[in-house]
Amino acid sequence: MSVIVMSCENTSDKNNAHLVFRYNEHKNIGSLDPAFSKDLADIWATNQLFNGLVQMDDNLNIKPCIAKDWTISEDALTYSFTIRNDVYFHKHEGFRNDSTRPVIADDFEYSFNRLIDKQLAPPGSWVFNKVDSFKAVNDTLFRITLKQAFPAFLGLLSMKYCSVVPKEIVTLYGTDFRAHPIGTGPFLFKRWEENLKLIFRKNKHYFEQDSNGTKLPYLEAVAITFLPDKQSEFLQFAQGNIDFVSGLDASYKDEILTATGELRPKYAERAKMIRGPYLNTEYLAFYMDSEIPEMQSELIRQAVNYGFDRKKMMIYLRNGVGIPANGGFIPKGLPGFNETVGFTYQPEKAKQLIAQFKNETGHNSPEITITTTSNYLSFCEYIQRELQKTGLIVNVDVIPAATLKDAKANGKLAMFRASWIADYPDAENYLSLYYSKNFAPNGPNYTHFKNQQFDTWYEQAFTETDTKKRELLYSKMDSLIMEKTPIVPLFYDEVVRFTRKEVTGLGINPINLLDLRRVKKAIRK
Repeated sequence: MSVIVMSCENTSDKNNAHLVFRYNEHKNIGSLDPAFSKDLADIWATNQLFNGLVQMDDNLNIKPCIAKDWTISEDALTYSFTIRNDVYFHKHEGFRNDSTRPVIADDFEYSFNRLIDKQLAPPGSWVFNKVDSFKAVNDTLFRITLKQAFPAFLGLLSMKYCSVVPKEIVTLYGTDFRAHPIGTGPFLFKRWEENLKLIFRKNKHYFEQDSNGTKLPYLEAVAITFLPDKQSEFLQFAQGNIDFVSGLDASYKDEILTATGELRPKYAERAKMIRGPYLNTEYLAFYMDSEIPEMQSELIRQAVNYGFDRKKMMIYLRNGVGIPANGGFIPKGLPGFNETVGFTYQPEKAKQLIAQFKNETGHNSPEITITTTSNYLSFCEYIQRELQKTGLIVNVDVIPAATLKDAKANGKLAMFRASWIADYPDAENYLSLYYSKNFAPNGPNYTHFKNQQFDTWYEQAFTETDTKKRELLYSKMDSLIMEKTPIVPLFYDEVVRFTRKEVTGLGINPINLLDLRRVKKAIRK
């Protein structure tokens, strides 16, 4: 009898496999409380369980979510949101009659107050730095007033930090809400064996539908495992035990991809690859307050930008994954990006600039030192080899990541490798690195770049409510940065996803958010 039961269970599991989406989270998950969704692993999980006022589509457009619409005052300081009346929290015994209840504006007032609670100290409190006040006017009207105009504010509200949570359940569990999450999302929490497995089930009362009027989500469940290394994760994917792998790790990049970034034939039969821009710019930076002549010279800084082939670098070191940064600092995929403002590979031009520096300064052996971490040593060594062909002496200094972070913040490095991943999907986030009032260590301006025209445009962008005009200002600022060359953009990263052939509807987006609402799985043959 037991053999028959086990056989039936195995057959049932196999027949229902197309209803369950399985993935591995090698970095583990620290909390399922959206107020603490700082890391991508946590964000992916909480995105299945919670919703906010607004959401972002795959093209970074702000769309309604629990707020069905909103208005913005003429001075761009007051945002008024109309709350839907058909959104319900997941069922829980903590609600009256062991049931659920609809979301009202008061829930957002509670959730946002919780987010700025100094005793709770959630990492997302910075989202409200520019907020003067917020309040529930009535059950369906929620109002936020800013201290100053900030065009990117709706993008901030789309972050998982700003999800709505129910006061009754948070009060019931206290800090243990991290492991007993109740939200409004497309999936609801079922079970979490920390470091082993996490299970979500379909929320049958979810409020969103597809374009045909079919209720979302399509899947019945999500199962997450926690194998701690990427190589084991890839092996599980290759064996068909998980449906999806994110990112291109050195441990398997040559196994799955050709040198030009195509799937190798043995994987192309049963898997597919999705690629798209990622809001991450990798770059070299010059410290503009350095007393070293080479750092002060636009000739040297331009020569470095002209002196190496970014396309060849990406093929050689990343199997073609990543977009060569021939534009500015704003990455591809973000409004304001302009592919014409940067530098192309011109080795002869670089040699001429180096020769001009020698003639003008009498410095016959110009020399620079690039400080980096071991993870990016191969990139810096490639640039070193290419630039030395131009007559520039290049040294590479490798230090621990924590040491580099501290040294660049305190102006101790003349030149260093860095990256900037967007905190929110607006180009202002990138351009803030060159605003003179943001000098490190009190802000993100690690280069100490200072330009009056740039500052004027940057401040003007805050009050510009016309999206197209603001994007034009962003592009002009980016062009000015590249003209003055405080940086050397290397590449704009890409989101890379590998899925089984039977998976459809996964999609891709520049913030690498995992959205499973529209995912379907065919029955594996």
